[in-house]
Amino acid sequence: MHDERFPGLHRRGFLAAGTGAAVLALAGCAGGGTDDKAAGGDGPPKRGGRLRAAFAGGGASETLDPHLANLFADVARAKALYDKLADYGPDLAARPRLAEKWEPNKTLDRWQVTLREATFHDGRPVTAKDVLHSYRRIADPEKAFRAKASLEPVDLDASRATGKRTIEFVLKRPTAEFPNVLAAFGAYIVPENASDFDKKPIGSGPFRFVSFTPGRSAVFRRYEDYWDGTPHLDEIEFVVANEESARVNALLAGQVEYAHELNPTTARAHEGRGQIEIVRLRNSAMQAFCMKTDRPPFDDKRVREAFFLIADRQELVDGALSGAGEVGNDLFGKGYQYYASALPQRERDLDRARALLKQAGAEKLKVTLDTSAVAAGFTEAASIFRDQAAEAGVTIDVKTGSKDSYWSDILDSGTLCCYRSGAMPIEAHISQRLLTDSTTNATKWHHKDFDALYRQAQSTRDKTERAAVYARMQRRLYTEGGFLIWGFADWILGTARSVKGVETQAPANTLDWARFDKVWLA
Repeated sequence: MHDERFPGLHRRGFLAAGTGAAVLALAGCAGGGTDDKAAGGDGPPKRGGRLRAAFAGGGASETLDPHLANLFADVARAKALYDKLADYGPDLAARPRLAEKWEPNKTLDRWQVTLREATFHDGRPVTAKDVLHSYRRIADPEKAFRAKASLEPVDLDASRATGKRTIEFVLKRPTAEFPNVLAAFGAYIVPENASDFDKKPIGSGPFRFVSFTPGRSAVFRRYEDYWDGTPHLDEIEFVVANEESARVNALLAGQVEYAHELNPTTARAHEGRGQIEIVRLRNSAMQAFCMKTDRPPFDDKRVREAFFLIADRQELVDGALSGAGEVGNDLFGKGYQYYASALPQRERDLDRARALLKQAGAEKLKVTLDTSAVAAGFTEAASIFRDQAAEAGVTIDVKTGSKDSYWSDILDSGTLCCYRSGAMPIEAHISQRLLTDSTTNATKWHHKDFDALYRQAQSTRDKTERAAVYARMQRRLYTEGGFLIWGFADWILGTARSVKGVETQAPANTLDWARFDKVWLA
């Protein structure tokens, strides 16, 4: 992902994290899952065997340093070897992992975190010193670790270990969603003396290191003393296959048992045929058009509302996503914690759109829509929306940009562009993309009163009261924001029929996505 804190899950990559790192939400219980929500959850789990999982990779430059994880393959390997203090549940709320519990002071600017009893693969206990070392390593100003931006609210010089398993985090400002920081993309805990990550990586995760050949394969073996229960599998092997067709063919030929990131056409061709299982992870990627609110024609909120009403969202989902998704309602995070689900689903209304454009003096509006083949469905969505806009008298000129520079090009330039984002908490989406000083503010949404509401939410201890502030912010965005969020794409996996326990309620980037310690071979 380019560093836009995740506009999206990259075609070969991972979207997000430092990208966003920012992150997430209140405590729940540690999750896992091989219940009836998991694919093939029939019968008790069986122990043993090696599962081979195919991912798109990053070539010879791949590393097992978890703080450099960027591609999906990197993250899948990192979460097999390492743990974070927290991670995101399916609703993108933070759930305890290595942290057993967390508790803020009354002013929300100091948080006491207690670690659970866990050990690294060499038998040493995970301690507060390891946590502070890991966070200070990530925050090193000389390095470009993904979670650095997420840890920005923490004053690491003032934070300290108050016991072997207790840490007092001192924050730079009140932060109600501090657990999101603990769950940040890439914020893995490594031993205090960790060094040779590619030859002898030692973590506290469910699997321990066996071998690694960058760009080709990584083999990890079950860690018997894992704090969250011994994995069912004996071993997990991550195999690199950059082309989707290669991953699918390997799955069909029995060379692998798990294939990551399939396209909708492949899924339709094999779903229900009995040869392989198709798993759809809903709400994994927001699909949108970005309107720059600081320049014509979108500095007029009537024009923005008109564009909301021009969009035929179902046609966009059917055409650009091949039906593999669901319609959006111009708000990020459908189904996530704090999502304003009470707002009515916006429907197409060309008469109202034409009237708004006339009021704004934009009856024969012409606008350029930037797109690129950088993400699946982008060029298709641009063409579909161009045709939809023509019905309202709007002429859209579709401009196709470079895949290599698209994300940086559209951040500040242009007026209208295609956009997407992977899963992150709604709070993170707001802080990274919608505040006046947000570094990835692609819609140029600059409103001091909106910034003040965010600060109010972050300093509100009561969760219900905080949710009410977020709802108020979302109503504003729904009415006059710059994100035309037309859909949410499925993330699609393929597995052999022998693979059981794959969680189906886990958007990409969440705790139970690519979680192989809960999977088994029947």
